[in-house]
Amino acid sequence: MEITPERGVELVSLGDRRADVEKRVGPPAHGPGSAPGVYETTPLLTVHYLPDDTVELVEIGYSGDGGEEVEFDGVRLTYRFLDDVVADLNDRGYTCTPSDIGFDFHAGFSVWSMHSLWARDLDPGAPEDDDRAICEGVSVAPYKYFAEPGEPGRE
Repeated sequence: MEITPERGVELVSLGDRRADVEKRVGPPAHGPGSAPGVYETTPLLTVHYLPDDTVELVEIGYSGDGGEEVEFDGVRLTYRFLDDVVADLNDRGYTCTPSDIGFDFHAGFSVWSMHSLWARDLDPGAPEDDDRAICEGVSVAPYKYFAEPGEPGRE
């Protein structure tokens, strides 16, 4: 599934109305009106809505084990080592700032890990104490959504 920074994905864009999202994607797995809405797509979509029922943030999880993953500009983002993802994006000229769970890209998306996977999920030969983070998800919104006011280098 390809992301479009600051916009979303083909199925869901920032600013879309909940009713329109549900016409395209179907009802959320957690029932009507749930916020955020979790949609059983591949990969899984989590959509955060503003009080007026418009899309504020689109999150896409990893599929793993050969399932469809999240991509951007020819780079697979999910189900890879987070440092490798960041290095590949930096090589293409995309800049970012670190966050507590990953990296926020100025282009308008974030890659992150909740550390629910471990290095051996990708590299069976990795030592047990290998603490490399695996990119478990991508969030799409304008950079200012992720930036914390008052921090150096952030809006």
